[in-house]
Amino acid sequence: MDMNSIVRSRAEYSGKEGPIRCIFFCEFHPTAGPIISCQVPENYISKELFDSISVYIITKAELQRSTITVTLQDYKILGFPVRINDRKYARNAYHFNICFVCDCNARTVQYESVVVKLSDYLVAMEMERNFLSEGKTSANLQPILTQVMNDLNTKGECALTSTLTEGTTATHLKICRIRLDPSPVMDYQVPIFIKELPEQQWDLTTQQVTPYIDGFNHVARIAALSDVENNLVKACVQNLVYYGVVAMVPLFQYGNVYCTTPKLKELAQDLDLQSRCLNYVAKSNIQLPCIRDVFRMYAAMTRGTTVRDLCMRFNPPNLRINERKLVQFGVLEGIIRRVNKYPVILNEQSDLQKVFSGLCSLDEICCSMGASSQQLEDQLERDHSVVMLWK
Repeated sequence: MDMNSIVRSRAEYSGKEGPIRCIFFCEFHPTAGPIISCQVPENYISKELFDSISVYIITKAELQRSTITVTLQDYKILGFPVRINDRKYARNAYHFNICFVCDCNARTVQYESVVVKLSDYLVAMEMERNFLSEGKTSANLQPILTQVMNDLNTKGECALTSTLTEGTTATHLKICRIRLDPSPVMDYQVPIFIKELPEQQWDLTTQQVTPYIDGFNHVARIAALSDVENNLVKACVQNLVYYGVVAMVPLFQYGNVYCTTPKLKELAQDLDLQSRCLNYVAKSNIQLPCIRDVFRMYAAMTRGTTVRDLCMRFNPPNLRINERKLVQFGVLEGIIRRVNKYPVILNEQSDLQKVFSGLCSLDEICCSMGASSQQLEDQLERDHSVVMLWK
């Protein structure tokens, strides 16, 4: 098989989470060398494939007790090589590795702690009663590996029991969901709750900040209203984003411009999305708007058309639509996206070149200067050395 093998002993954060396709146990046989003694399902990893990567699975001493990921063309193999030193073994040591096999593009970092704990469980069993080396490896491990794979794939956890000299013990394996750190929170961004805030003992900063998170106040304004230092508010909001309680949306202004995404088509077909949309954007719960009117307003969001233009054209209150909530829902669901303005000054000698470089959006500049978007735009329109980029 033509393959590109990459061995890493660090966590891999790329890709999406996927199920465990196979679990296999391999060991170093004193005469046959590295072999697979048991795998579930059987023959998932061929002997030829294993032989080609065994040097990365049954490793040298430097990589013992390290999580190792081998990425192949079709598979990603996660293991934790172990060596038990004892004179009772041939060559005075017993080498083994318990490996999880996933799809090649799957994320495996969430399984690392499980592999380590399962390896420690097998070490304890081996040292107690030669569970692995007594020559009945396949018979002993087949039910265990089957249970582990099925339980982790269906429930995300597994409980194993074993009888040792000191009595029956239980080992609990649980998949740890590891999230990536969210992007840095900016002063001009607006936090909005996407889940109900869990009832738990939050820190004092969070308790001070959350009452001002309404989906319309930007971070700098929340800091001023809550009387909390700006960087503390950013850290608090970033923490809420990390736990999936809050999402960040652009600051709403009637001069904003939005454009649709391909997901608009889903609004015409997905009844559940339509129901959630109508309940969210309704001006009153007494009577919901018509999905046709909502769709028309979204479809009219094009480059160069501001929210103010849309309101003058459609008169949302007459359609029972809250235009602020309409924009909010569209951004959160990915139906529309904000088209930002980036001022660029053409005069290279100007002191404003660092600010109007085309890298900072108008929202960011307004927030840092404490000026309204309309004030700054009016000022820039009169300055012929400044052009506006839309992207």
